[in-house]
Amino acid sequence: MAASNIRKKKHYLYSSIVEAQYHGHSFLLKLVFVSNRGNKNKYLVLATTQTKLRPEEIIQLYGRRWQIETYFKTSKQYLTLDKSQVQSYDGQCGYIAVTAITYDLLAWQERQNTDDKTIGDLFYLMNESLPDIKFVDALVYLISELKELKQTSFEKIDEAIDDFISQLPRCIQIALKQII
Repeated sequence: MAASNIRKKKHYLYSSIVEAQYHGHSFLLKLVFVSNRGNKNKYLVLATTQTKLRPEEIIQLYGRRWQIETYFKTSKQYLTLDKSQVQSYDGQCGYIAVTAITYDLLAWQERQNTDDKTIGDLFYLMNESLPDIKFVDALVYLISELKELKQTSFEKIDEAIDDFISQLPRCIQIALKQII
C-alpha cells in the first residue's frame, strides 16, 4: 500500500468494509489499515463489526484496549495481581488499588527515563534497591510518622494537602475542589 496511488489519510492508510464468513455465517467487517510507526512499509489491520464507526474512532478504541491489555499483562506478570489470596472484598479492592498505584508509578518512571528500560526492568531494579522489611517494622514506622504528623499544626497539614493537590492534573484538582 505504501507504493500505491491511494491517498493516505492523516491517522490511517486506508479503510474499507468487507463481507466476512465464519462457520457459514456472513457479516460485515470494517477494516482500518494503520501505518506502523517503527516501519513505514509495514502496517497494522484493525477490524471491527461496528461498521458505522469512523476510522479515527476505531483507532482510538484499539489504543485504549491496548493500554488496558498491557496494564493487565504487566500487573499479572510483574506485580502479581493474579496471585492475591485476600479473601475479603475490601482487601481485594485495596490490593487492586495498591497494584494500580504501583503500575502508575512504574509507568511514570518509565516515561521519565530516556533509556530503553521496560516496566518489567524497572520493577526488578526498584525491588533490588528496596530492602525487605518486616510488616511489623513498617507498621511501627507508619504509626510513628502519623504521630509526628498529628503533632504538627493543622496549618502545615493544610499546606501539605494544598501542595499535593497542586501537583495533580488540572481535572482532578477541579473535582477535588468541588468535593472539599
